[in-house]
Amino acid sequence: MKNGNSKHVLVAGGAGFLGSHLCDALLSEGAHVIALDNFQTGRKQNIRHLEREPRFDIIDSDIIKPLPARLRSKRVKIDEIFNLACAASPPHYQADPEHTMLTSVVGTHSLLTLAEATGARFFLASTSEIYGDPEVHPQTESYWGNVNPTGPRACYDEGKRAAETLTFDFDRSRRADVRVARIFNTYGPRMRADDGRVVSNVICQALAGDDITVYGDGSQTRSFCYVSDLVDGFVRLMAYDESFPGAVNLGNPVELTVGDLAEKVLAMTGSSSRIVTRPLPVDDPRRRRPDISLAKKLLGWAPRTSLDAGLKATIAWFAEDQSDDNKAARKVATLGGAVSAGRV
Repeated sequence: MKNGNSKHVLVAGGAGFLGSHLCDALLSEGAHVIALDNFQTGRKQNIRHLEREPRFDIIDSDIIKPLPARLRSKRVKIDEIFNLACAASPPHYQADPEHTMLTSVVGTHSLLTLAEATGARFFLASTSEIYGDPEVHPQTESYWGNVNPTGPRACYDEGKRAAETLTFDFDRSRRADVRVARIFNTYGPRMRADDGRVVSNVICQALAGDDITVYGDGSQTRSFCYVSDLVDGFVRLMAYDESFPGAVNLGNPVELTVGDLAEKVLAMTGSSSRIVTRPLPVDDPRRRRPDISLAKKLLGWAPRTSLDAGLKATIAWFAEDQSDDNKAARKVATLGGAVSAGRV
């Protein structure tokens, strides 16, 4: 195996956008990978290319339920657990808010307990959403956030905050060796066309020649990180062996308005679509940009893919992807108004 790597890794959410790319990266390093996914938002298409890979296995299961017996067996070797299991876009996590909250709380607790039992290092994919609509800019890991605990986004925002609490409680009591990444906006191939995130919506609407729906006046900002850069950050953070200081921001510090993103995609696709505006959704953050000083210092990590290069690859993927589920999803994404191109 490459680099003599024989570690065994569990990836919860392994058929999702980020999870499937992480599985690819781990396998390329020689690891044995078990992906766990309930396929609520994950897609079998994302892992179909791994069907004949002898070091890869997929389990169809939901982490809010008891973990499969094979994972709880004392004979099973697990060295690392990545918890990426949770719907991450507003239309998806708001569709079943109770399940979203339970995934973050009950699911994280189950995986932490498994980490304690197996001695595996545990990685939590947290989110920049724990900062809410931030009053501090850019956002550092020391900022406690400005989250509406009863709003429509709370199932995700507060769920991830609770997941961090559980994770650090296990860390403080020395029950598990943990790593926590706060992920900022990420894009790239294998995004769902109907996930409601701004990059996928703008691209799908532009390719279809439909109106591009921007919520608000387009001045709200985001910072977009290409998926391969983010996954590199995951791998580096999990491998970090020194004293762990707490959560680490992973994202691209280059800030861009949603309106400018839409204009850029229009130019890159040559689309004749019009940009139309709609009212801003409740609790939609006005500004979002990570301070990644800690990731640079600890991990030597920073994004390397330019926005133009990342968008070119993502546009090409959406243009070429002919899987049945994403073709159907594209129809939903281009209806206009049903899914927000300003939401992330």
